[in-house]
Amino acid sequence: MNSVQTPPDGGQTPPRRSLISMAIGVFALIGVVGILYVILSASIKPKLPTDLNEFKTGALAKLVVWPEPKPAPTTSFRDADGKPVTLADFKGQVVVLNLWATWCGPCKEEMPTLAKLQAAYAAQPVKVVAVSVDSMDYDDLARSDIAKTPPLVLYRDAKYALAFGLDPRPAGLPTTVIIDRQGRERARLEGGADWSSQQARGLIEALISDH
Repeated sequence: MNSVQTPPDGGQTPPRRSLISMAIGVFALIGVVGILYVILSASIKPKLPTDLNEFKTGALAKLVVWPEPKPAPTTSFRDADGKPVTLADFKGQVVVLNLWATWCGPCKEEMPTLAKLQAAYAAQPVKVVAVSVDSMDYDDLARSDIAKTPPLVLYRDAKYALAFGLDPRPAGLPTTVIIDRQGRERARLEGGADWSSQQARGLIEALISDH
């Protein structure tokens, strides 16, 4: 009588080598899935804005940094030729919006430092927008004052529309508003400051890379 021989494992379990191969394959698959999850999570998770409070010292000690970015006003103002512009026209650049007037002593004192800041970042996406709130009766004087601080150019807001569009409304002049490359207000400083200082440059450089 012939006997039927069965494999040592009874024909019910795969060889050990197959089990090892399967285990390696499973772990490799888990690793790939994990890597894809990390990559996908990083691409979906919104990037948090850079904390600008570290620059609130020295020349910028009076800087107010908002906990969350704020919408910039959509109010139009005028360029030197009288054409309407809005802050949205500068989107993609770090905007240093400065509200000033010819009768404001601290405004005139800080204006050369704003000019130095603009000159230092002439090749970078940075725009110093110096907006005079003088009435049109002082147009010649405003043009004369801004001409002393190249490369700054004149912008006008004779009716304070831009100033009133800021939330909260500035209490006085000068007021400088820092707007990021996404067009959001990130910080503000009321009163004069040295915008050519190390703190100011650090602030601007942080916002150039924060996009």
